[in-house]
Amino acid sequence: MMLAEAFQHQAISCERMGSPFMGRLLRILAEHWPADSALAQRLAQFDGDIGPAGASLPLRTAGGLHALVLTARAPELAALYPPAQVSDEALREGVLEALDQHEAFMLDWVESPPQTNEVRRSAALIAGAAVTADHFDLPFMVSELGASAGLNLMWDRYGLSLPGVEMTPPDPVITLTPDWTGPLPPHIRPVVTERAGVDLNPLDPGDPQDLLRLTAYLWPDQPERLALTRAAAAVTDAPIHRGDAIDWLATRLASAPEGHLHLIQHTVAWQYFPADVQARGREMIEAAGATATPTRPLAWLSMESDGDTTGGIGAALVLRLWPGGITLPLGRADFHGRWIRWDGARDTG
Repeated sequence: MMLAEAFQHQAISCERMGSPFMGRLLRILAEHWPADSALAQRLAQFDGDIGPAGASLPLRTAGGLHALVLTARAPELAALYPPAQVSDEALREGVLEALDQHEAFMLDWVESPPQTNEVRRSAALIAGAAVTADHFDLPFMVSELGASAGLNLMWDRYGLSLPGVEMTPPDPVITLTPDWTGPLPPHIRPVVTERAGVDLNPLDPGDPQDLLRLTAYLWPDQPERLALTRAAAAVTDAPIHRGDAIDWLATRLASAPEGHLHLIQHTVAWQYFPADVQARGREMIEAAGATATPTRPLAWLSMESDGDTTGGIGAALVLRLWPGGITLPLGRADFHGRWIRWDGARDTG
């Protein structure tokens, strides 16, 4: 895929996910890319898939530009970003000027892959955890694979507002309000007594540079995401370990305490693991499930792409529970947590 084509494809994706500004920005980059610049030469050196399933060069570029805006390094560019309403010509001139004037910053920025921690996915985790607690009334130990900065490990601190019901803890850090259709989940708030996560490149939300990387990849015309991320980051204190997810999980499975439910969770992370890693992880989790007991149960809650677009682009929500080997297809959710189509909790064995 050529870079211009990758920009165009990413533009379509962002527009479908509710960001017309990103669509405009990425089309401008596709059509007016400064091909003779040092940045262009660097991006031309990337091999393989440069789209969203690979190196994500369009998002790296857009994220770098947003970082210039958020840090006030490029005030002229910031004046053209939302909520400002400007012409395509003005935006084009401002973007190309920023790429030229801040080339050193951009060259450094694009060396690292995009990393976000979409906190609105916690709405699905809260609902799935409620179903889990309905089966096993025990305190939770939570392990997250591909945890990024750990914002979604704090779901028990977040409120979930649904039609006719408020699933809200005392003093919620944030309240999530997805477009919900289907039956309501059990009105249960599990108690989390221990939590940790793992990531190949964990971010510290308390570090200004790491927080910048998280927020720069949020889309400039979606201020709600920015506000939610900053609020969640301010209270996130879950330990995130650097390393291979499945190697780390092996230790976590062995250390799950008696009298607790061990919840393994991941959102839009498992699908990026190599096939052999997925197979090893699945075998490990199922083996641990085979030894689970009513006083030391195991739950596996996932929100991952399954390739099914019949109900709209989104991720499948699946909960597996042991003992019993129960599989509950809970429904589907938007990748950014904007909507949830809840099917309930039908055991498929």
